[in-house]
Amino acid sequence: MTTTTAPEDMKITYTSNTADMGTFHKYFDEALEKVKSEMGKDYPMVIGGKAFESELDPIVDVSPVDNDLTLGSFASADERHVDMAVKTAKGAFPAWRDTPWQERVRILRNAASLIRKRKFEFAAVMSLEVGKSRMESIGDAEESADLLDYYCLQMEDANGFIREMNKITPIETNFDVLRPFGVFACMAPFNFPLALSCGMTSAALVAGNTLVYKPALDAPWVGYKLAQLYHEAGVPVGAFNYLTGRGRTMGDLITGHEDVDGVVFTGSKQVGMHIYHRLSGKWVKPCLMELGGKNAAIVMESADLDAAAEGIIKSAWGLQNQKCSACSRVYAHESIIAALTEKILEKTAAIVKGDPTQRDVYYGPVINEQAFKKWEEGVALGRKDGEILTGGKRLSGGIFDKGFYVEPTVVNAPLKSKLFFEEFFTPILAIGSVKSLDEAIRESNKAEYGLTGGIFTAKKEEIEKFFNEIQTGVLYANKRSGATTGAWPGAQPFCGWKGSGSTGKGGCGPYYVAQFMREQTRCVVEE
Repeated sequence: MTTTTAPEDMKITYTSNTADMGTFHKYFDEALEKVKSEMGKDYPMVIGGKAFESELDPIVDVSPVDNDLTLGSFASADERHVDMAVKTAKGAFPAWRDTPWQERVRILRNAASLIRKRKFEFAAVMSLEVGKSRMESIGDAEESADLLDYYCLQMEDANGFIREMNKITPIETNFDVLRPFGVFACMAPFNFPLALSCGMTSAALVAGNTLVYKPALDAPWVGYKLAQLYHEAGVPVGAFNYLTGRGRTMGDLITGHEDVDGVVFTGSKQVGMHIYHRLSGKWVKPCLMELGGKNAAIVMESADLDAAAEGIIKSAWGLQNQKCSACSRVYAHESIIAALTEKILEKTAAIVKGDPTQRDVYYGPVINEQAFKKWEEGVALGRKDGEILTGGKRLSGGIFDKGFYVEPTVVNAPLKSKLFFEEFFTPILAIGSVKSLDEAIRESNKAEYGLTGGIFTAKKEEIEKFFNEIQTGVLYANKRSGATTGAWPGAQPFCGWKGSGSTGKGGCGPYYVAQFMREQTRCVVEE
């Protein structure tokens, strides 16, 4: 991949921006032109560093931004390819396991450096492939590099997770060591195609595991470029194997393989639970999963309503609500719900909609027809249970006819509606009235999910009560830049409770890498 190098001090996260926007758009435009020149190629699977084609029908990667744009054609794995990839990863494991952890850290820090040099090209691909805005795309690329560095830092801070323990007798020496499991299957989602792929795979790799990596069906191009980058950075070719394939059949072949020692997955609760129950046969295997959310913002009578409305719409409409952390329900105190709703509607109407690869466009299409149909279900439910305050229609004309573009939809609904409990993963926001913070927390906790949540209030005691009683892993108070979104490596660990995760220890946090290893005691007695 040819580099498009940006100034080192130009860094954009989901909640902060130190960039000169003229310079930013210049680099993005150049990268977009470059990646468009690469569209339409054929891409193989990569197993042990070798390219493999398939007799199955290829995966045709069509841009959700413009369905007339074919980004590439990707080989589709069958059972033979899965078996080959797993066995290749197993064969590469002893050498990678025995590579000094300092060398693994060096290689992965090299990968982080390469991502930073090429972040605009990755961002341009993501914008075309999954419909992210420019700002969301560059944030995804920046987070990817920071995740690699942060997980390397965890290895360094823990001295490779090697610790001398107490002696029971003078003649013994005891060590506690965390050791890699072996082969991990990594299955990534479409919505953060680079950041979540990098986070999951880099943690597994720096811990000494080898990988069979399957990108989302809707984001194989980003995955292919990541595989290229890892190999260029120095990851042994057999330690990272890239497979593309279709749906649950492909996933079942990987997770059901006897030589897969663990799974790391981000996606829906339904698929995650299927993986969890399928994975362990002879013994319990590690299954590290983040499984979506139904994230609530609570707004109390003392809140800054401008900040609350801005935080809510940024979390609700960023990437068209297709984030596991997206705000999809609001519990507003009855005394301010009318004023808050008016501000939410005003800010929603002001959002620039269109081709998200273009500057100043905030809101693009949903990813595919399945997402569109799910949005239609939510809209129908909104009409049945409550009142649609804005939205509810498919956008049309110009670029809108080239993909699944829908209006951001705000619904006033009774608290018993499924709009407050079911994850639609499309741009639908339900607003309900509550009489107290106790009621808001109680209603929020009724959902089976517990990923992110936010509160807007001027009262410190209400913030403390919210933090202590809400059954959710990632919490924000008075966050104008995103009521329920914006977690960053080393700042806000991303940990799902209840139906939103499997371990209670999430990515971006200090306990993540250790989950890819198992504990071993080493006792040496010298007479």
